[in-house]
Amino acid sequence: MRTSSKGALAALVLTVVAALPAGAAAPPTSASAAAAGPALRVDTTTGLHAIDPHVYGMNFADEALAKELRLPVNRWGGNATTRYNYKLDTHNTGSDWYFENVSSDNDPAALPAGSEADKFVDQNLRTGSDTLLTVPMIGWTPAGRDNACGFSIAAYGPQQGSDAQWRPDCGNGTKTDGTPVTGNDPADTSVPIGADFTKGWVQYLDSAYGAAGQGGVRFYDLDNEPDLWHATHRDVHPTGASDDELRDSTYATAAAVKAADPGAKTLGPVGWGFNSLTYSGLDQDVCNREGGSCWSNPPDQAAHGGVPFATWYLQQMQAYQQAHGTRILDYFDEHIYPQQSGVALGSTDDAATQALRLRSTRQLWDPSYVDESWINQPIQFIPRMRSLVDQNYPGTKLAISEYNWGALDHIDGALAEADALGIFGREGLDLATLWSPPKATDPGAYAFRMFRNYDGAGGAFGDTAVTSGSADQDQLAVYAATRGSDHATTVIVINKTTGDLTAPVSLTSGTALPAAAQVYRYGQDDPTAIQHPADQALSGGNFSATFPAYSITEYVIPAGSTTATPPSAPGTPTASAVGPDRATLTWAPATAGSSPLASYLVYPGDPATTSAVATVDASTTSTTITGLSPSTAYTFRVVAKDTAGRSSPPSPSLTVTTTAGQSAVCTVAYSVTTDWGSGFGGSVTITNKAAPINGWRLGFSFTGNQKVTQGWNGTWSQSGTAVTVKDAGWNSALATGASTTIGFNGSYTGANPAPQTFTLNGKRCGTASGLASRTVTAAVGRAPGAHVVR
Repeated sequence: MRTSSKGALAALVLTVVAALPAGAAAPPTSASAAAAGPALRVDTTTGLHAIDPHVYGMNFADEALAKELRLPVNRWGGNATTRYNYKLDTHNTGSDWYFENVSSDNDPAALPAGSEADKFVDQNLRTGSDTLLTVPMIGWTPAGRDNACGFSIAAYGPQQGSDAQWRPDCGNGTKTDGTPVTGNDPADTSVPIGADFTKGWVQYLDSAYGAAGQGGVRFYDLDNEPDLWHATHRDVHPTGASDDELRDSTYATAAAVKAADPGAKTLGPVGWGFNSLTYSGLDQDVCNREGGSCWSNPPDQAAHGGVPFATWYLQQMQAYQQAHGTRILDYFDEHIYPQQSGVALGSTDDAATQALRLRSTRQLWDPSYVDESWINQPIQFIPRMRSLVDQNYPGTKLAISEYNWGALDHIDGALAEADALGIFGREGLDLATLWSPPKATDPGAYAFRMFRNYDGAGGAFGDTAVTSGSADQDQLAVYAATRGSDHATTVIVINKTTGDLTAPVSLTSGTALPAAAQVYRYGQDDPTAIQHPADQALSGGNFSATFPAYSITEYVIPAGSTTATPPSAPGTPTASAVGPDRATLTWAPATAGSSPLASYLVYPGDPATTSAVATVDASTTSTTITGLSPSTAYTFRVVAKDTAGRSSPPSPSLTVTTTAGQSAVCTVAYSVTTDWGSGFGGSVTITNKAAPINGWRLGFSFTGNQKVTQGWNGTWSQSGTAVTVKDAGWNSALATGASTTIGFNGSYTGANPAPQTFTLNGKRCGTASGLASRTVTAAVGRAPGAHVVR
């Protein structure tokens, strides 16, 4: 984005955020004046997964605020970092400011020691924040500590704009007729560099601060928005970056980082937004100029089998690991700026924009929310990113290193920010850094305080998410998490309406709850401080509360007592029938605690940070995991769950390496979308992994007595247990990597197990097993609107 400027439940914390236009008077907070709000529920016994504290990060955070918040991560990013020369402490501003070289006022003789980058790392060491540092991949860096610029008016003629006050010869690269200046010399400002430049920088940082595992720089972003280099840095990179260029530069740069510091974590491809998932920089460059049908048939994508950019990129990263035995990409990192008019970055704050801002956070997760911008389709940004990773490079973490919902200096911006932070934790994002952070006195800073320091003494939202829900997320959005330090559970609820709401709250904890909870509140009544009102009576876990308009309310519930015990850990799993895409796991049963065993869940990693890939009844101690990749190592753990919802400790881990073999020509993600006891709805997503096809026929067999009663997006037929689906015509063409989703309603009695084997045009498909629920409908490529936000 833009250049940075020159044993028991010890406590339960419930946070509630409420919504009014800035400047409007809040209604009285009495229950009689409040409207009825949606029911809220929290269940601390289900849905447990870790919340990575790195989701509460910022870019270029103020030191005092970072220290107060114990900011987990601080990012050195933005357009200027693409061409930062650590040896000269000089960057080029790119299109942000007339393509000028700008040198920092530090001692040139001491460099690279004492540079602005060093000062940034120094600050993070003082505040205890991990550093996320952007390293260059563009291939150019400033040539000197000088006043050079990319488009000299003296050299390239009159231009539409210039830095008239400071460097009048520096133009904006656009001729007076509106066409771009071409044929300029990159050497006017810059010199070529390669991966060795980055390797040298990382080696210097290791020598100055220690390696990543010893308190040094922990994270490295692989450049910044490279799919926009042709715009932001067109003086040295006038043509959009292609698939191949991004792959090759990532291979070289990420490998250089890992060679210099094997413990460092890399993030890429750091695209600018939603279109970055579909189009390479080259396709964006060409289609922005050509328009029309180019967006539906972009040339670079066509040259790579019709595979969308992010899918192809992740596949290439996995291919590198399989070929070299080294993971060079640790985080799949993409930026997101809401494209709705007036929402991102600025302070546009009329009533309509406030309402739009507060509902637009749904684009981060909600499959029913159609984005109210030129995108005009469901985004589901975090589930979409996860689906891409699950299907193309499992084990890669998720990051959003730039986002901004705007109006951080207004109360509605604070509410949107709090909503985003809650969504990040609930949806299992691994790292996020807010672009252009708030001042310490801004309402947006209080959104962070409610998660990181609500009481001024380090009181924080929990670190393990639990199940929470609201009958209407657009009115009261609810988030919940337990706190490891004292076994507290925290729950954040956001009221996004323009008036007070009185809502019933149901708390299920598996333990006895105390009589009352402490209350903390921030809102428009006093935007300068977090208040500490009277305690809230809990009434055994079911109570009613009034949430003032435009406010964040946090309940801290002290520990109750419990004598209940969870199941013991299952035995160490063993593997059999290991193939290129599947493995059968077997384990010794767990011992029941206070309640009978209900089920076993199999996880492909740490149960606190991954979702189960299989769930079986407690009477079964074996399952087959499908949808795996050939010649790939997987680590599995098993967790037992009892009828009260309590989970056992995880079993010891088992690492299984799948055999080599020809990859499946397709994958199928099968999921039950709804079940009413005698009938169910099903969804099947087919992804073509082979050459493009035109016309397809899917086959599978039920293993129970299920019957298809209605189907859509294809012609469905069933003979006995065997089901056949022929394409519907409009979805007959599947390019390599393309997906289509079909659906059906069915009936059954007894059990409703999923089919195990699928074929496409007679050839066997791999299955996505427990990942089916994370498959997201493929994005439709669109031309960016006139008001695109980048």
